[in-house]
Amino acid sequence: MPKILPKEAIESYRKDGFYSPIHVLSEAQATAARARLEAYEESSGGPIGGAYRFKTHLLFPWVDELVRDESILDAVEDVLGPNILCWNTNFFIKEAGDPGFVSWHQDSTYWGLSEPDVVTAWLALSPANEASGAMQMIPGSHLLDQVAHRDTFDEDNLLTRGQEIAVEVNEDEAQLIELEPGEMSLHHVRIFHASAPNRSTDRRIGLAIRYIPTHVSQVVGESDSAALVRGVDDYGHFEAEPRPESDLAPAMLELHQRYADNQAKVLYRGTDRTSF
Repeated sequence: MPKILPKEAIESYRKDGFYSPIHVLSEAQATAARARLEAYEESSGGPIGGAYRFKTHLLFPWVDELVRDESILDAVEDVLGPNILCWNTNFFIKEAGDPGFVSWHQDSTYWGLSEPDVVTAWLALSPANEASGAMQMIPGSHLLDQVAHRDTFDEDNLLTRGQEIAVEVNEDEAQLIELEPGEMSLHHVRIFHASAPNRSTDRRIGLAIRYIPTHVSQVVGESDSAALVRGVDDYGHFEAEPRPESDLAPAMLELHQRYADNQAKVLYRGTDRTSF
């Protein structure tokens, strides 16, 4: 029996490659999470960036709590099954009026995972709408195989390599994924998706949580890590990640740097870049 999603929602995810909106946090909880993020940014002198936007759940207990939220995991279990790893967390933040965008791409292009059995829970901490640059997705495109991409390294592109799909995308078929704070979408690792710049007066803040079933493995990198967030791991393909006990604890910062370096080698393979 499904945990939280109605049968029709699960069928929609299978057919279209995404499903939204799913209400998982109260507006107050989403506001509190945003306040924690922005308190860190104020203390550090600027927006969270660099390697800190990757595997952020290892650096802040409040992010670790989000990736283990029961409502989020119940929805993820409905599409992935009961044994779940959190492989990565990424903040996607567009400042108000900033030219930053995300080109049409498939998440699976450079991740190095053994199979496309991966779901992203994209959690909104601020309004994600047409004005602020919400995601757009091409229904059913996840049923295609991996398609060719080209790297642009465009400085305004929020993706690691500025990668974009190298085949024609029919944007007339795109569906806008609008979310209120506390809502999330689920999308398949192979769905074609993109987002425009933020033309609103507020920041667009999203936390992308990448979940995989425990049978998936890393086949490109020499090593990789993940956090078991539900069920059991009978495979041991990933180094088990510990939970942070405090913000930016020195031992976790050191561990996070090692994991980030390993991930950069996978994501930037074939280029001259070695770090985020």
